[in-house]
Amino acid sequence: MSISVAESPPLPAIRWRIVALLMGFAALGHFNRVGISVAGSEVFIPKLGLSETRMGWVYTAFLIVYTLGMLPGGWLIDRIGSARSLTIYGLSMGAFVVLTGVLGWLTSRSESLWIGLLVIRGCAGLCNAPLHPAAAHVVSDLVPVRSRATANGTVIAGAVIGIACSYPAFGWLIDRMNWPLAFVVSGFMLIGYSLLWRRITLPITHGSAWNIVSETSSIAEANTVTPWDVIWNRNLWLLSLSYAAYGYFQYLFFYWMDFYFKSVLHVPDVEARWASFWIMLAMGGGMAVGGMSTDFVCQRLGNALGRRSIVIFGMGFGAVFGLMGVNVTGQINVAMCLAISMAALGMCEGVFWTCATDIGGKSRGFSGAFMNTGGNVGGLISPVLTPVMAKQLGWPGAITVACVIAALGGAVWFAIRLPERDSMDVK
Repeated sequence: MSISVAESPPLPAIRWRIVALLMGFAALGHFNRVGISVAGSEVFIPKLGLSETRMGWVYTAFLIVYTLGMLPGGWLIDRIGSARSLTIYGLSMGAFVVLTGVLGWLTSRSESLWIGLLVIRGCAGLCNAPLHPAAAHVVSDLVPVRSRATANGTVIAGAVIGIACSYPAFGWLIDRMNWPLAFVVSGFMLIGYSLLWRRITLPITHGSAWNIVSETSSIAEANTVTPWDVIWNRNLWLLSLSYAAYGYFQYLFFYWMDFYFKSVLHVPDVEARWASFWIMLAMGGGMAVGGMSTDFVCQRLGNALGRRSIVIFGMGFGAVFGLMGVNVTGQINVAMCLAISMAALGMCEGVFWTCATDIGGKSRGFSGAFMNTGGNVGGLISPVLTPVMAKQLGWPGAITVACVIAALGGAVWFAIRLPERDSMDVK
């Protein structure tokens, strides 16, 4: 089945409908991805005997394979299309989340459970590789340059909303069902959404309304850029270096914030879940606001200065309020400082993905994957290194190191050279 432009809804309606679907995809995907850390802090560590370090390796196994699969995933997106790649992602990731629950029915011994989690989460990491590069690829297909940071920020905000909801909602599923069934239900939700995505986007991808680059084209898109060109692009390397610092700081909070509130600050489970929820929700709000702010500022200052200003501000303020968060007392004060820190950091997300796809041109799936590889190098180090550093420096010290890394990542943007207004704007 295919549809013509005459039969299609107006193009802006198609664009933002797809962006909304991408936001939901990212939310449900990350709900499933981070649910493991909720189970880790509430079940695997305190009840089933897995150590903090072993649990950190479960998180890192996912990220190692996710990182190794990123560039092949980006190449695949450019070959088979972003919509198909997202369908494959959802079906396969959902299946491995279900298998995580099945593992709990097969064994409760800590040793065999740990090995099983390493294998299953590693496979899930490979399945996750296409998600964000494919979503950014869709945005670059459908959304004009002047609105792309807004669209990318909105999609990634969905991911963080999913993470935020995982703390109270996945915890609630564990309380009501038991942890294996919680994973099974969560995995089937993602599988169902993937089938819905395929059903809705199939007519559009077969028609001429999906790729409207003629209306939204830019010089970056018009150029034929090969993966080899992408690999040797200096600005993309610097962008990836900055995103690695971003990922280190962000992933510390993704995987250890719930544990920090419960086991370090001794906040009761339910209150800790909601503190984590509001902090992650603040980050999602920062991503949406940051995307809109970026497009607004760039229309007045040009892309180079506008995007650089947003990232330096966001990562700088994120580091400052992160430091404040580990030096104040009182649960509410800590949560407020960390919420502001995450909101400021989130403002940068749309800039990173917009710049990566602009640099990649026709190979924007690969360029987005290249940048995300950098982010995941920082991200995969953080979950396993943080508890090791915490044993030497204490948890406040480990978080302080992450704040310094984030600030240095923002400073990298002084060396990144982006096209000015005339080469990127769409009239």
